[in-house]
Amino acid sequence: MSQSNNYAVILGEVEGTRRLPIVIGGFEAQAIAITLERMNTNRPLTHDLFKSTLDAFNISLHSIVISDLVEGIFYAQLICVQNGEKVEIDSRTSDALAMAVRCQCPIYTYDFILEAAGVALDEPDDQEIVEKSDEGFVGHSLDTLGQMLEEALNEENYEKAAQIRDEIKRRKGTS
Repeated sequence: MSQSNNYAVILGEVEGTRRLPIVIGGFEAQAIAITLERMNTNRPLTHDLFKSTLDAFNISLHSIVISDLVEGIFYAQLICVQNGEKVEIDSRTSDALAMAVRCQCPIYTYDFILEAAGVALDEPDDQEIVEKSDEGFVGHSLDTLGQMLEEALNEENYEKAAQIRDEIKRRKGTS
């Protein structure tokens, strides 16, 4: 989460070190988080409704393509298949990402987008995002974790920030 109550989704290359940060709104971030954390809602959210509609009409969401970047705005396509026929549907990128998580489909983009808006990491992603042991953030007080969280947000390292936030919540007994 940033100071403007927006969130960032960080997409990474399967074989590479480039990352693509995409800022999304709170509703879409919540829709993604609910699915990733396998939470159940009393009533279907909009993205759940759309997935159910696709399923009811025997349409599969094959993939998502982040297809363009114009003046800082990402554009996306839902690549659907029905009866062997491919159909491309224009979508807001944040909604496409929420659908990709629900349908467990791949997300693709083009090199020109990664070159324009991507961030290249110096080191491979197989390293730990935050130094921690199996017991959590051993040796760090809540005050230190708060400072680490602030630093991670200032550096726009949202993966690290989420891990620290979760540890703070765990210690405070909140969810």
